[in-house]
Amino acid sequence: MLTITPAARDYFARLLEQQAEGTNLRLRTVNPGTPAADVELTYCAAGAHQASDQAVDCQAFVLYVDADSAAALNGAMIDFESNAMGGELSIRAPGLKGQKPGADAPLRERVEWVLDARINPMVASHGGVVGLVDVTDAKDVVLQFGGGCHGCGMVDVTLKQGIETTIRQELPEVRQVIDGTDHASGENPYY
Repeated sequence: MLTITPAARDYFARLLEQQAEGTNLRLRTVNPGTPAADVELTYCAAGAHQASDQAVDCQAFVLYVDADSAAALNGAMIDFESNAMGGELSIRAPGLKGQKPGADAPLRERVEWVLDARINPMVASHGGVVGLVDVTDAKDVVLQFGGGCHGCGMVDVTLKQGIETTIRQELPEVRQVIDGTDHASGENPYY
C-alpha cells in the first residue's frame, strides 16, 4: 500500500520519543481526487485511532491509515531527507489528486489534469490560479490566469519557463501554450 523509508521511520521514532507513551501516528487524506487534495499526518494518542484504520507496523511505532484514505494513498511514499536546516519530510502520493488520464483520453482532459495536478498547486503559493480556455484543433492550449497571476509582471516568465515547459513535458503533442488573459484589467496581482 504505502512505503515509509528508513530515514522517515527513524525521524518519526525520534519525534515520538518526546510524546506520551503509546503515541503513534495517523495518516488521512483531505479532499482526495480533487485539485485541493492533501494529506494530514497527526499524532495519535494510545487507543485514539479508528477501529477501521489500517495499521502499518513501523517497528518503533504504528502508522494508522484512515480506511477511507487507503485507495488514494496506494503507492504513496513517506520520506525524510536531512539537510543543513534539519531536514524535509515528503509524502508523495501519486493517486491523491485522482488518476492521470490515459494517453488515449481527449487532449483537453489531459491538459486539465496537468493544470489541476501540477500547475495550480505551484501558482497557488502566490495566490494564483490558471484555467483552461480552449484547446484548438492545431493543439494550441489557451489559458487564463486569475488571482495573484492576473496582471502580474512575471506572468510571461511563469508561462514560458514553468507552465509551458511542464505541459509540453507531459503532453509533447501540444504545439504552443497561449496566455488568453487581459492582464491590463488585473487588480492587486501577487500579494
